[in-house]
Amino acid sequence: MTTSFIDSALQSIAIQREAIEALSDQIDDTFTKACEVIMACKGRVVVTGMGKSGHIGNKIAATLASTGTPSFFVHPGEASHGDLGMITSQDVVIAISNSGKTAEVLTILPLIKRMGAPLISMTGDPDSVLAREAIANLDVSVPKEACPLGLAPTSSTTATLVMGDALAVSLLEARGFSAEDFAFSHPGGSLGRRLLLRVSDIMHTGDRIPRVKPDTLLGRALLEISQKGLGMTTVVDGSGMLVGIYTDGDLRRTLDRNLDIHHTAIHDVMTVNGKTIHDDQLAAEALNLMEELKINALPVISRSGELVGAINMHDLLRAGVI
Repeated sequence: MTTSFIDSALQSIAIQREAIEALSDQIDDTFTKACEVIMACKGRVVVTGMGKSGHIGNKIAATLASTGTPSFFVHPGEASHGDLGMITSQDVVIAISNSGKTAEVLTILPLIKRMGAPLISMTGDPDSVLAREAIANLDVSVPKEACPLGLAPTSSTTATLVMGDALAVSLLEARGFSAEDFAFSHPGGSLGRRLLLRVSDIMHTGDRIPRVKPDTLLGRALLEISQKGLGMTTVVDGSGMLVGIYTDGDLRRTLDRNLDIHHTAIHDVMTVNGKTIHDDQLAAEALNLMEELKINALPVISRSGELVGAINMHDLLRAGVI
């Protein structure tokens, strides 16, 4: 019985893979036309579809909206009962129907045409009413459904979803949509934190920065490391400029040299020209640098070289950057 389940699953995946591969031959000048129409849109892209096509349309609208193309979904049944007022002549409508004959979608076509909103269709039948009425029809026809009965939308919905993603990505690249733009539409998630959070937002500042003068004895410097809890201390001159750093690793090397911590000044054992990060850089950049160098903390400096903070791996963890 288990083997039968696996065979069915593999067959379904194979059929849907073939459907996706077939899409490559269905991307033509019509796809370019659809992209050009959407790029010229002064309003929003309104996606509509019934049943499973509606579920796919909802996702396509969400993907478009999060990648720089303002978009929302309107249920065609609700559109006939008032929601059509959400569509204006400045918008572009994407209507999805595998058959191209869905009654609820065809019912609102005359009204969409009357208000002058350009219509793009996604259908599995380029000769259908919906395809003929559209300014551009994206062909999402498939050789067959993965459902052995040929009834449940499977390959057709997968192909439509992939076509929608292709449309969104093409528009994203045409707009020059950046990772930072993407983050602004995802401020609540970990992705947003990685792309928007700056080092200055989470670094230790003021008295929380471990720092000593160059002539500080090593014993006193170790006390500073212990009190501030970052596993290192910065070394600054009289003008507040960073001149060195002393870490747990430096301490191990100091002990190997049998130096007296009560008579050795920090400037004799500190690391000069150690790694730092600027306060205006992304917190994710600090994480990448720490992971690359296998270190746990970094001094934070301004663009002029002045020490302004300190950051460690625990700060990044607490901020959700990791």
